[in-house]
Amino acid sequence: MIQEIDLKDKTTELDEYIDRFPAANVFVIGDIILDEYIWGDVSRISPEAPVPVVEVRDETKRLGGAANVVHNIISLGGKSILCGVIGEDNTGRELIEMLKGLGLTTEGILADPDRHTSIKTRVVAQSQQVVRFDRETRRSLDPLKTGKLLEYLKKRIGDIDAVIVADYGKGVISPQLMKGLRDLLAGSRIILAVDPKTDHFEYYKGIDVITPNHHEAGAYCRFEIVDEETLIKAGRKMLDDLDCKSVLITQGKDGMTLFEKDQEPSHVPTIARKVFDVSGAGDTVISTLCLGLASGMDPKSAAVISNFASGIVVGEVGTSVVTAEELKNVINRRYLRYHPLNGD
Repeated sequence: MIQEIDLKDKTTELDEYIDRFPAANVFVIGDIILDEYIWGDVSRISPEAPVPVVEVRDETKRLGGAANVVHNIISLGGKSILCGVIGEDNTGRELIEMLKGLGLTTEGILADPDRHTSIKTRVVAQSQQVVRFDRETRRSLDPLKTGKLLEYLKKRIGDIDAVIVADYGKGVISPQLMKGLRDLLAGSRIILAVDPKTDHFEYYKGIDVITPNHHEAGAYCRFEIVDEETLIKAGRKMLDDLDCKSVLITQGKDGMTLFEKDQEPSHVPTIARKVFDVSGAGDTVISTLCLGLASGMDPKSAAVISNFASGIVVGEVGTSVVTAEELKNVINRRYLRYHPLNGD
């Protein structure tokens, strides 16, 4: 049986935890991506082929992948360190400048002359994606470079409260890296969390928390999640198989469900009023969840606050982040719904 988390019992305390975010330091390791958006309008079909003609009116570039996780943490008021790999190319140099613009150190980022920096280009017209094309290197990182990433974590381990593994399947996350992370964090209070890639679940055993969406969870369990029964079956299987402390399965318009060892599952209903684009929503979920946990929140409260944050970003087109002030405003509006002033 899934128990629904009563938001009216949670919203009164969430503001106080957001005020603690600046004291939390989250180390993010994973695949660094540049998200490029080409914005335009469609008013005709090409005479050359049955495809829309996009009249371009603007182009923007945003931090993506592990870099977007870091951007979310910084935007929410926390501290963060990014660790990963880029290519020795113009895209990599752009990413470095964008990260420096946020006041972040880039000494944990390796430049590899044999790799292309990952860039996802989305063409958007009338608030809808027309096409996406990717330029990237997907092969596994060589063991020497993986060792250098782990050495950098070892150097900073005394400063951090949580480690987020942002796996986008571009080659940074490997069995060697995950074993190294578990060995370095063994016996510490540092939280180890993973935003997973479907093909890599066997890498993640022994972590603290994992945040798959329902498609990823279903793919791992080899059955489709279509109702409460299959959702519970999937969540419990992942807890047991991965030997982790908690599993948070995000379910789009249906909110998210938290599974913890020796407890009944807890469901958080969605607060999103509109959904334009889910790009980057998983980054927002894991960054907010880990900031909450690193700030002393229990897993249920951290899940609630990450649900509020993701409800904001899905209402925007393109990869976006949430500020602490925006998050507080949404929570307070929800709070007033349950506690109307003057009995109105």
